[in-house]
Parts: sequence; C-alpha cells; structure tokens
Amino acid sequence: MTAATHNPSVPSAAARHASGSSRLRRAARALRRSPMTLWGLVLLLAIVIVCFVVPAVAHMDAYTTDTAQMLESPSGAHPMGTDNLGRDILTRVLLGGKSSLTVGFLTAVISGFLGLVLGLYAAYYPKLGYVIMRLCDGVMAFPAILFGIVFVEVLGQSTQSVVAALSIVLTPYVARVVRSSAMSTMNENYVQVLIGLGAGGFRILWRNIALNVIASWIVEVTFVFADAILVEAAMSFIGAGIPQPTPTWGNMLYDSRTYIYNASWMTLFPGLALALTVFVINMLGDGLRETLDPKRRGQ
Repeated sequence: MTAATHNPSVPSAAARHASGSSRLRRAARALRRSPMTLWGLVLLLAIVIVCFVVPAVAHMDAYTTDTAQMLESPSGAHPMGTDNLGRDILTRVLLGGKSSLTVGFLTAVISGFLGLVLGLYAAYYPKLGYVIMRLCDGVMAFPAILFGIVFVEVLGQSTQSVVAALSIVLTPYVARVVRSSAMSTMNENYVQVLIGLGAGGFRILWRNIALNVIASWIVEVTFVFADAILVEAAMSFIGAGIPQPTPTWGNMLYDSRTYIYNASWMTLFPGLALALTVFVINMLGDGLRETLDPKRRGQ
C-alpha cells in the first residue's frame, strides 16, 4: 500500500471523477439559469451561421464589380446597397464577417493555448515565472494595434501575419489571468499534499491545477476573441490589416471613409455588424464570468 492510500487528504480517482462530474452538472445548471449566457451563445451561433453557411449555400461573390450599379442605395435587389465599385454590401458584410470571425477565433485559440501554458508554469515555478511575467509586461507595454502594425509591416500583409501579431500581443493577458488563478489553487491543501508526496510537476499542473483555472481561462479567452476582432478591424481601417480585396469589416469601413456623406450605408452596415458581434461576444463573456464564478456557483 502506498502512502497516498492511507492519507485521507488525497482524494481517490473515483472521488475526483465524481467531484468533476458534480462540478460539470452544477455548471450546466448555472448556464441554464443565466439568460445572458444563453442569449450570448444563441446570438453568436446565429452570427456564425449567417456569416459562414449562408454565403456558401447562396454562392455569394464579394469580388465581382459592376460600375453600372455603383453607390446604389438599399433596395430589393441590394438590401444593403452597393459600394463604390458596384459590389453588393450585404454579400461583403457576410463574407467580411467570416474573415473577421476567423481571425478572432484563431487568435483566441492560439493566445488561449499559449497563455494557459505560460500562466501555469509561471505560477508553479517562481523563478521561471518571474522571467515570463517580465516578458509579458514588455509585450503589454505596446498598444495592441501599434504592435500589430509593426509586426505586419515586417512580415507582410496577410491573414496569417495578422493572426500571429494579435496572438503574440494578446497572449500576456491570458497568461496573467491563468497565473493568478493557478497561484490561488497552489495554496489548496490537496496540492501541497501532492507536492509533499513527490508527485511530478507535470501531473500536478495538468491533472489538478489546470482543471481549477479553466473557468477563468474560458472567460478571458472569450474577451480575447472580441478584442482580436476589434483590433483587426482597426488595423484594416488604416490599411495595415488583411489586404484588399479580401472583405473584412475593417477594410469595408476603410473603403467607406470618403463616401460617408453621400453613401452612408457603406459605413452603417459593416459598422453595425462589427458592433453587434463584439457586443454579443462580450455579453457571452460577462455571462460566463458570472456563471462560472465559484462563489456564485455555490449559491
């Protein structure tokens, strides 16, 4: 028999599994009781379907120009009007949403993964954590849009460059949240017992501590998703984001800047799409933060 068998402070595998299942059930019940979270999920899913599925099913073309239909106001043929090259704005808003959501999602995934790894190891290994946090502070000292512009100018304008730049500049925000949450978990008795029993750092980090920081990590990644969409739109608006003719909400706003008075629909619709999407993602993030808060779950 091992020491862990006799130590009541160390939960058995069955107990840990039951505890994990219980946490999941409580979280599911809390989600059902949170209208903000449910509406955020439903609306975000609707936006994703409209931007990804509808253009594919309807075979929409965002690139064909028609000088005979330049700057047409909204009508039955063009519900959102046409732009300065005669392109249908509805089509470009939907396909622009696909581009913007793709950038935001990829950035959230990459920065979320890197931030989780860096944050966990920074919390568990203090000396390594000091180095990691100072590097994060250095990156965070640069405004995200300025860092993105410089990075893209060095590597060249492309979707990959924008995603890489935003992932680097937003990773520190995730890492700091994960580190803070992990350091709180490090003070729990069961973690100290595992350390005393000689459990390896990898096992403690990824089988115990990581499970307790997931809630705060998910919330932060959600906000990174929204931030990435906004920063990409700002970069594209000044001509430093995803290059033309690929439609994004940012470069559509860039195209509309000289027509804002005589063709306001060129600014109105992509601007509304951007604002609505960011609002929905932030609403989802706020709902998740309230739902996944351990103190609120216990109520």
